[in-house]
Amino acid sequence: MTPPSDPNLLIGAEHFSDAGVYRLTDDVAIVQTLDFFAPVVDDPFVFGQIAAANSLSDVYAVGGRPITALNIVGFPYSDLELSDLEAILDGGSDRARAAGASIVGGHSVRDAEVKYGLSVTGIVDPRTMLRNDAARPGDVLVLTKGLGTGLVIAANRGDRCPANVLEAACASMIELNRVAAEAALDVGARAATDVTGFGLAGHAFEMTQAGGVTFELQLHRLPLLPGVIPLATVRNLTGAVGTNRKHVSPSMRFLDGADESDRATFLFDPQTSGGLLIALPADRARELLQRCRDSGNDAAAIVGSVLERGESDLVIRP
Repeated sequence: MTPPSDPNLLIGAEHFSDAGVYRLTDDVAIVQTLDFFAPVVDDPFVFGQIAAANSLSDVYAVGGRPITALNIVGFPYSDLELSDLEAILDGGSDRARAAGASIVGGHSVRDAEVKYGLSVTGIVDPRTMLRNDAARPGDVLVLTKGLGTGLVIAANRGDRCPANVLEAACASMIELNRVAAEAALDVGARAATDVTGFGLAGHAFEMTQAGGVTFELQLHRLPLLPGVIPLATVRNLTGAVGTNRKHVSPSMRFLDGADESDRATFLFDPQTSGGLLIALPADRARELLQRCRDSGNDAAAIVGSVLERGESDLVIRP
């Protein structure tokens, strides 16, 4: 892709960036992003919360603060009650309020299926913002949410997911990445992305490509959602798992039989409203983890490290 010609366009579509960032002044830039999708759970209010948290996450991935949002709605008016739409919008509004953002309008269309999300505008200090191309050798990698939402969603659609496992996954998807982003900035992190549809491996691959480095990930360190391991079976694997694996596998090297581990599946599981993958100086990682835990997030964990560029983008250890 041709690099942007406008010097104030600090982050555009290159390197699969999470959001666009445009500088207004030396210390203020606007952040713009958009995301929406079909329901991942049956409860319309919870779906609205998850979809909004997912949309807001792209602002947090660059260290920004959401300020306004627009609703994006597709709704089959003839098949569902308008009360369901109201509940979806209420769920989105709940997460926007939690983020300190105002929903200022939106647009709806008739559609064959429900779709919902937000177009979010935020602000960020361009001098300290997080980028997906700024990981450096010697950094450690922290993942701030448990993996496995794709497996949980698929299992739930097939009535194979225990209620407590679904509840834990929904709580994770509803959680904003706000605290993690603020803590990352405070401890001097410069590189991050949020982990969503391409899975951990896919988004880590984007960071290595953008930054010219190699990531080493350790499977035993990956945080997983409570109760999700029994769901990692063939019938709960979505098509995106195979697509993600096919896309990234040529750039991966598994060591010591890591590819035989049950946890390898979680590298490719597509996440909905996943956590942040943050690269930061090793001596500040524990402080970041403590900040997350102080906020009630016990899932955040060190999952690997950043290496000098090698033959592979991703090196996977058991």
